[in-house]
Amino acid sequence: MTQPATLKVASAQYPIGEPHSIHEWEDKIAVWVKSGAATGASLLVFPEYAAIEQAAAFGPEVYGDLKLTLTKVAELAGARVALHTELAKKHNVHILVGSGPALKSDGRFVNAAQLVTPKGDIGEQEKLVMTPFERDWGISAGGPVRVFETAIGTFGIAICYDSEFPLLVHAMANAGAEVVLVPSCTERISGYHRVRTGSLARALENTICTVQSPTVGDAPWSPAVDFNAGAAGIYVPSEHGVSDNGVIAEGTLNKAEWVTGTVDLARLRRVRETGEMRNRFDWNLQPGAPASKVEVERVNLM
Repeated sequence: MTQPATLKVASAQYPIGEPHSIHEWEDKIAVWVKSGAATGASLLVFPEYAAIEQAAAFGPEVYGDLKLTLTKVAELAGARVALHTELAKKHNVHILVGSGPALKSDGRFVNAAQLVTPKGDIGEQEKLVMTPFERDWGISAGGPVRVFETAIGTFGIAICYDSEFPLLVHAMANAGAEVVLVPSCTERISGYHRVRTGSLARALENTICTVQSPTVGDAPWSPAVDFNAGAAGIYVPSEHGVSDNGVIAEGTLNKAEWVTGTVDLARLRRVRETGEMRNRFDWNLQPGAPASKVEVERVNLM
């Protein structure tokens, strides 16, 4: 596979609204994808639990009940992904669909995000480590760890809390991921900064790019995504010739907008071998570095 030299990405600071119908929600997504594609980005990233917004279309009987919300939004997963796939084809972009609950054959709910391509290929990553709220809510840990090979690059997906665990992202990087997407949903500024710190650290440790996309705005109608705080960011190692502070682009806190930036993937590859520091290759020199490897499944979306 020919490795692309650069990647232009658009990361959404996506506002949770209160659509009165699924048609209204679909129109909103279509507008967001159109405006994201207009930036010239080849990859659009939507945040964790953006799909929960769909519950508003079914009234308080559904959106006021967490279990009914999970059930109804999970039922819409196929149609939701199909819509994004159609928009990916129309605008010739890759899209990370905003994550949402998915119902497994054993009756468990997991938190899943799908990566769709303009050709109609679909890859899915389930969240691996649950937050206390998700455990209380009845969402289970998923798996496996995956990396996705596409025409515009090889990606990992670390959904929100997963970005705070070094071994998970290191395994993705070792399996070839050069960009790790971090869709997030955090209630407080402190939560946003935890995920931002994790994203910066994972970029530094692995000499890769990480892309954070948060939900923003208040949605008091929902007990699940009622308050949302954050800013989108595109992060790389702090290295001479790459970035002095590790930030390619970052948005205005809590503003609904696309944040765009171009990542020099070719330069990152050179930095892994010849950079000021060699964090990626010196990983195993740290005392206590685990000898066992995390299993990673490679998914071809070419």
